[in-house]
Amino acid sequence: MRLSKMHLKTLREAPKEAVLEGHQLLIRANLIKQYAAGVYMFMPMGWRVTRKVEQIVREEMDRIGCQEIHMPHINPGELWKESGRWYAYGPELWRIQDRNERDFVLNPTCEEMFTDLARQEVSSYRELPFSFYHIQFKYRDEARPRYGLMRSREFIMKDSYSYDRDVEGMNKSYMEEWEAYERIFTRCGLDYRVIEADNGPIGGSASHEFCALSDVGESEVAYCPDCGMAATIERAECVDEAPAVEEMEPVTEVFTPGTKTIEDVCNYLDLPVEKSIKALMFVTYDNDLNPADYVAVFVRGDRQVNMIKLVNALNIPEHYIEFADEEEMGPVTGCVGGFTGPIGLKNCIKVVDSELVDTVNMCAGANKEDHHCTGVCYGRDYVGDIVVDVKRLEEGMPCPKCGTPVKHTRGIEVGQIFKLGTKYSESMKTYFKDENGNDCLYYMGCYGVGVTRTVQAIIEQSHDEKGIIWPMSVAPYHVIVTVINPADETQAAIASQIEAELEKHRVEVIVDDRDERPGVKFNDADLIGIPVRITVGKKAKDGIVEYKLRRESEMAEKTVEEAIQAAKDLFDAEVFGM
Repeated sequence: MRLSKMHLKTLREAPKEAVLEGHQLLIRANLIKQYAAGVYMFMPMGWRVTRKVEQIVREEMDRIGCQEIHMPHINPGELWKESGRWYAYGPELWRIQDRNERDFVLNPTCEEMFTDLARQEVSSYRELPFSFYHIQFKYRDEARPRYGLMRSREFIMKDSYSYDRDVEGMNKSYMEEWEAYERIFTRCGLDYRVIEADNGPIGGSASHEFCALSDVGESEVAYCPDCGMAATIERAECVDEAPAVEEMEPVTEVFTPGTKTIEDVCNYLDLPVEKSIKALMFVTYDNDLNPADYVAVFVRGDRQVNMIKLVNALNIPEHYIEFADEEEMGPVTGCVGGFTGPIGLKNCIKVVDSELVDTVNMCAGANKEDHHCTGVCYGRDYVGDIVVDVKRLEEGMPCPKCGTPVKHTRGIEVGQIFKLGTKYSESMKTYFKDENGNDCLYYMGCYGVGVTRTVQAIIEQSHDEKGIIWPMSVAPYHVIVTVINPADETQAAIASQIEAELEKHRVEVIVDDRDERPGVKFNDADLIGIPVRITVGKKAKDGIVEYKLRRESEMAEKTVEEAIQAAKDLFDAEVFGM
């Protein structure tokens, strides 16, 4: 391919709204073009990269016997109502109607459609296990689409679904997908970790996230440097600190003027923060988004509430809860903003963090302006309606598996796998017949790879001040031949020779034969990130070219034949592992 025949419009600077370096490079290298917030056109080189990531995914899915199909991008709304997710999924679900006012959704994910497919196509245990996958655009009406392909409203995802007759079969399918994902992200050149994750609106009994490590990632990860435990902050379990063993003191109401924060009251009463109880007040909503219940959450004063753990404890979707207006809540429950405590609170669901069980002589709000109570003891003075771990695993807290202080890092979620169990087969009444003719529910798993998000994750991990550094496996082209003087017949002939010889070996070559200054050509080659650059210049008459890897600073002079062989060898090693 001749660059002079291609459209390539690189930029020196990215638009101001592009904050992340990966997003900036996607735009500067002319890989994507924005048409609306979170909506992008893929330009020629960007589309080539995307299709290569897709192909890696496709090859690894085919390798485990997962069959590719193509689903419509629009799902009937009644399937989502049948599963219960029409209401539970939240405002990100893009709901539309046709001219007959029939409800549809633009696919954000396809559990319902794939469950319905099994309901229509498979009826006997003899046909199990089986799995399907597809690669298509998905849609989510993000409230704040940002960061390029990291959080867009239209994106490409591979999702696959496995169907088994029992838990053992589901676990086997889960591990096959897990191992396929490890191969996918390794082939894409990513530095990633597999971490425990929350199931979110997809549901199920277990989930793991494949997380490309990056300081700009939206996933916050807690990990143990000793035992290898790793989990998203939303999912990470906490170890409760044992309560102090003390004689119970009587509850005493204390005047604490103007002390609405934990720090203020503890300083005023000269108490350690861990001897206080923090209260947070919420209101929940029903399917019609009408207020349903007030919720009071209590944790130790030095802890933070984990909202995902809270909504899981309440068994509600994440968008069905928000902080309450305590002035409105007060007359109903008895709470007082800044001075709320668990004693005497009424007409609300009291969620108590498990670490508060058996604590004694704590300080809590007295539900009275400018007053707190000391000597508050769990069990004697108050109990929770729900008692569960609802706190965040902060850096330095003990690992739930081995006790070592945990550390935090960040990452980009590029894939996630779920054990769905019978969640969808049960809600959608999807059965197969066993050996005795009995109706049995399918055990399902679902598995997603963010194809376009993976493209940006690769860039976030693999770039320098000059531009992108693509791994050979997903680069838009493997080799760029930069011709210093395209009008020179010798240089042009050698460039054509290199192109022809490499393409015989399946190495993809682009020849920069533009009438541009050498500096412009070199800058574009670095910005676009082609793995190998062969420069044909003044020494072409002697059969000598310059050979340089994008990921290295050194350049070497080689004969034409040596350069061709070096590019072939690198291609074989990095694409085929030869």
